[in-house]
Amino acid sequence: MSENKKKVFIDGRVGTTGLRIYERLEERNDLELLALSEEMRKDPVARKEILNKADIAFLCLPDDAARESVSMIENPNTVVIDTSTAHRTNEGWCYAFPELSEDFTARLKTAKRIAVPGCHASGFIGLVYPLIEAGVVSRDTLLTCHSITGYSGGGKKMIAQYEDKDRDSLLSAPRQYGLTQNHKHLKEMVAITGVSNAPIFCPIVSDFYSGMVVTVPLFAKDLKNGATIETVKEIYKKKYTGPIVTYTDRADDDGLISGLGLAFKDSMEVSVFGNEDRILLIARYDNLGKGASGAAIEALNYVLGVAQTTGLNI
Repeated sequence: MSENKKKVFIDGRVGTTGLRIYERLEERNDLELLALSEEMRKDPVARKEILNKADIAFLCLPDDAARESVSMIENPNTVVIDTSTAHRTNEGWCYAFPELSEDFTARLKTAKRIAVPGCHASGFIGLVYPLIEAGVVSRDTLLTCHSITGYSGGGKKMIAQYEDKDRDSLLSAPRQYGLTQNHKHLKEMVAITGVSNAPIFCPIVSDFYSGMVVTVPLFAKDLKNGATIETVKEIYKKKYTGPIVTYTDRADDDGLISGLGLAFKDSMEVSVFGNEDRILLIARYDNLGKGASGAAIEALNYVLGVAQTTGLNI
């Protein structure tokens, strides 16, 4: 094994997000993937040893387990890329959405503690942050977010439910959740965009494996400083020039947008629809791509100083 290869450990490799990260990374020749045997996978001593041996540790774990893994790391050189909710708004952690600004990009390049955005949150933040930044949407504007996702976002248990041949017939129709308006992504949606109020958030899981469409509706009268729907389009065109996040005028297919449009890809399309009175801001991507594993690998690429799209499916 070449000495210049970075050692990478995926803590939680058997989960949905961890597995997709592993599949992407095992094809690369610039990395050495570390692993624990099945019988040692949950052994705390073995986990601590391998976490501290790694140059980069991906955490694909429930929140409490992710916090436990971080507490085990004593090596000051180990970079942590956490895909859980545990650290997304913590002080000292870098939020891994480099397309938002030069500051986000600069922080990511040197960060030792990196939090991967949540799947739903990625769309909302990608749509709202640039408009707050440009001053065309006020921080105190009351917003709504509608999000349709594939069932893989629910993890192994939900995947098993949907793929069971004897499954409940109700799973064939879209199902809305987050009904208490306390969804775990709301905290980062507020913190990263800087809005004063959490949006009314309506996530919906549907009968397809992966893919996502996030919509934020706006009344044109709520835009500030004389902005119009064309102003909003221009802001996105300048902000999102690729290669991973791009603005497009043609995300729809004859007036319809499919959640499967970017399934199994790691990119995101931002688009604007509506008219002079009512506007729809729409982000389409894969909940396991730019919404999870793809974003984690993009963060890794910045840490390593390699091309942003290395190992990604764009």
